[in-house]
Amino acid sequence: MTGHRAEPRRTADGGSKPSTPLEDTPFENALESLRAGDPVLVHDAADREGETDLIYHADAVTPEAVARLRNDAGGLVCTAFDHETADAFGLPFLSEEIDHPATTDHDLGYDERSSFSLTVNHRETYTGITDSDRSRTIRALAEAAATPERVEFAEEFRAPGHVHLLRAAPELLDQREGHTELAIALADAAGLPPAVVVCEMLDDETGEALSPVDARAYARRNGFTYLEGREILSRLG
Repeated sequence: MTGHRAEPRRTADGGSKPSTPLEDTPFENALESLRAGDPVLVHDAADREGETDLIYHADAVTPEAVARLRNDAGGLVCTAFDHETADAFGLPFLSEEIDHPATTDHDLGYDERSSFSLTVNHRETYTGITDSDRSRTIRALAEAAATPERVEFAEEFRAPGHVHLLRAAPELLDQREGHTELAIALADAAGLPPAVVVCEMLDDETGEALSPVDARAYARRNGFTYLEGREILSRLG
């Protein structure tokens, strides 16, 4: 990936050296990656979930991307929408839709509420769980999010399914600083429709979340951008 190349700056002896353009910052690289269909890694905060998510824009989630999400990340593959799109689709918060005592008295520790909504499959999938089926569902969700006013959600998708849907907070980063909101804010800054895929990166050896050190190493090995949540908040919060 290459950003804008700035004109060389003159040195004291009249020579020149390349400038470091703003586009070469991790934040700008992340926007370019999402536009190009590549994933980015975002660590929320040590005092929040303390997890790094592998994030794609939803329209870039091919079957190969689903395989990377489940093999390299290993957490729950979720598609997140902004508040307005979720409303247009009639998607509830799951905890408000289910009348069961298990949905009450949550003490999450890291947040006031969960972002979970329904689980869905596209109606043209079979079981919905294969890489091809999940890719079909996710890319259809991305297409729907581009023009939500034209979509009859229940005609295209059925519930329950194998793709977990998330709703971002109405005021986005002003209200909540989770991966849902961080990823949607990045997509918006990149000029992309408000549909992203997030998946927690887990550690096979410890059984815990992948550490930021190991997540950075993974990003370097694969040529991906790694961002701390505070870097996004400083630009967009």
